[in-house]
Amino acid sequence: QLQLVESGGGLVQPGGSLRLSCAASEFTLDYYAIGWFRQAPGKEREGVSCISSSLGSTKYADSVKGRFTISRDNAKNTVYLQMNSLTPEDTAVYYCAVEIKTVQTLCVLRPREYNYWGQGTQVTVSA
Repeated sequence: QLQLVESGGGLVQPGGSLRLSCAASEFTLDYYAIGWFRQAPGKEREGVSCISSSLGSTKYADSVKGRFTISRDNAKNTVYLQMNSLTPEDTAVYYCAVEIKTVQTLCVLRPREYNYWGQGTQVTVSA
């Protein structure tokens, strides 16, 4: 089974930054998407950002556009989420996930589409 491990979460003040990492076990797939999702207490899991494997195109939730950046390091089998200008509304457990695809398509921010999930890393934005 594909394994994903998130790291980089923690406590940060409003306006601060964090860089989350998602390390994946070795795998070989032609098409896939990697996404970042988050879930705050009492709320549904929501999509934050995603990136397609072959296209390299990215997608962001409106709430994080201009503040967050998703990227990959293929050599390290790692995807990152750079989070800037953080606000208390960004407080949540952040998960990375992989969607296995059969064709090359743009990634989506729907949790139900993703097949593999990490355990999550806590991000708390508070003064």
